[in-house]
Amino acid sequence: MCLIVFAWHVLPGMPVIAAANRDEFYDRPATPAGPWLDAPHVIAGRDLQGGGSWMGVSLVGCNGPRFAALTNIRAPEERRLDAPSRGALVADFLREDVTAPDYLRRIVEHGDVYNGYNLVLGDGESLYWYSNRGGADPRNGQPLERGRIYGISNGLLDAPWPKVLRTKAQFASLLCQGAPEDAYFEMLADTTRAPDVRLPETGMPIEVERMLSPVCIETPGYGTRTSTVVKLYKGMEPELHERVVQPGVVEAQ
Repeated sequence: MCLIVFAWHVLPGMPVIAAANRDEFYDRPATPAGPWLDAPHVIAGRDLQGGGSWMGVSLVGCNGPRFAALTNIRAPEERRLDAPSRGALVADFLREDVTAPDYLRRIVEHGDVYNGYNLVLGDGESLYWYSNRGGADPRNGQPLERGRIYGISNGLLDAPWPKVLRTKAQFASLLCQGAPEDAYFEMLADTTRAPDVRLPETGMPIEVERMLSPVCIETPGYGTRTSTVVKLYKGMEPELHERVVQPGVVEAQ
């Protein structure tokens, strides 16, 4: 998952509504979102190479249904080829009946074995953001403030990347309008590139930063694979709707 915007206790009766794009190489195999055979209470897409996931919901939990999402930190100079798949952080939380604070405590106790990531997880009562590169941010690992809209791409929470600023503003407008679900998917399909002066500096060549700057990425071999909208309701089962937005996805048979 490389872009996610989410509202936390902004709409009555809907603690969480999130809209996200997953960017990945087209030849990396994955299954579409749905219940997992080995954990039917989990509804998520699945990375068949690493075995984890990037975003999903669990139908069970001590405080009701739970939600988790992940984005990678873009820092090529720090990337370790021997690091484990970060998708396990989402998959393990959704499979287990564990609270977000207990799960985060366990991650910290086990040490930093992953490449850089952002992790959002919680339920209708509490929602947390944690990054193994976000130690200086006072929100890191703490309950997020209610009544706000947040955004993450491949930097830290609310880093002012063009795609984050753009989608947060559009997301807020759609929430105020009571827009239909199709409008959120239209927002996620935006292929507009950002001006060079607004591009983040992540250690990638400027040509690559340009290609990766849209909300919806389209490049040879790599791009936005799926768009997802998740809704956690109060007293109701959650909804997860996914659309494949780019050719080249390899699905399980």
